[in-house]
Amino acid sequence: MNNNCYYDDEKDYGGNPYVLNINQAAIHNKYYRRAIWTGTYLQTTLMSIPIGGDIGAEIHHDTDQFLRIVQGRGIVQFGKTKADLKNAQRVDGSYAIFVPAGTWHNVKNIGSTPLKLYSIYAPPHHPKGTPEWEKP
Repeated sequence: MNNNCYYDDEKDYGGNPYVLNINQAAIHNKYYRRAIWTGTYLQTTLMSIPIGGDIGAEIHHDTDQFLRIVQGRGIVQFGKTKADLKNAQRVDGSYAIFVPAGTWHNVKNIGSTPLKLYSIYAPPHHPKGTPEWEKP
């Protein structure tokens, strides 16, 4: 097992027990999105949303999602359609966001530093080991 995660460590540890300080891993992450653990029923990714950036309105039809803001300030939006994300809430390093499958959502960075977070998908949503430097 590994108890450290470095920002340049690109390995997906899924399928094996894994222990790390996820807040520190998220803070040091330089990728827009990086899958760090992909199992059969669960996936964890680290995200770094640039200043003024966002995830983009998205929906996961068969995946529940949990997001935890570690550092920065943002706005999370929810809605029944992509064009109707009227429900909005400011979030910062003390917030968790729960997104049920089938819900349109977006997270925008409104702070002066990159928004650092991690996301848990159940079941997995991205290909194992996904490293994305920029928003696709």
